Amino acid sequence: LPYVPHVSPMALLGKVTATTFALERPHCVFDGHADASDAVWLAVAFANASATFRNPLSWADVPPYKQLPTARSYMTLETAAAAYSCSAASPPALRVGADTACRDQGRQDPCNGPLPSPGPYRVKFLLMGCRGPKAETRWSEPILLRRAVSPSTIDPARTRRGSDVVVIASILASLGAVLATAVLGALGAKVWGSLCHQDLEIDAFTRRSYRTHHIPPALPQPLPSGCGCSPPGLC
Repeated sequence: LPYVPHVSPMALLGKVTATTFALERPHCVFDGHADASDAVWLAVAFANASATFRNPLSWADVPPYKQLPTARSYMTLETAAAAYSCSAASPPALRVGADTACRDQGRQDPCNGPLPSPGPYRVKFLLMGCRGPKAETRWSEPILLRRAVSPSTIDPARTRRGSDVVVIASILASLGAVLATAVLGALGAKVWGSLCHQDLEIDAFTRRSYRTHHIPPALPQPLPSGCGCSPPGLC
């Protein structure tokens, strides 16, 4: 089949990790080739061993997960072919290496265990019926997993430099806060003094302007000549 498996293009959390990767789920790929009793398997192989992989002739010949270190390949994710049909509503991605219980599994049954190294790996889908393989996709491009960082490779000097920068930044921030507090305190004192000075001036003005008992009483004014005799002729 012309289909080429590939890592899912969707934005998935942990799309590729140190032990797993998420594949796009095939859709409508096996229609016209599969019967109701058929199953689709995923073959996983180290990239340099994919050319020598041989499709199993029956379910009994399926290479199990635990033989990956020696056989350099295994098969997993056995799924009914109907789950990949055009009419099936299925999750858009398949996670390879998601079953951590496979590490302690003593059975010969194929399982979807964590991948033991960064690889790279190649994968392909294989349609199998009761009499063996019926159709297969192409191999994927090499898929390289993430590498875990060893603690011994971490540069302690770089960590110390980062810590020094954090300490210096904290000190500068503290000094800035102290300076800002001092400036605000000085401005507050100046404003307070100005307000107090204004209050004193207003109080003094009030005392000068409204203490009316210091103003001398008005003296009686002399009457104009000829205006104080009654009846006329007596003055």
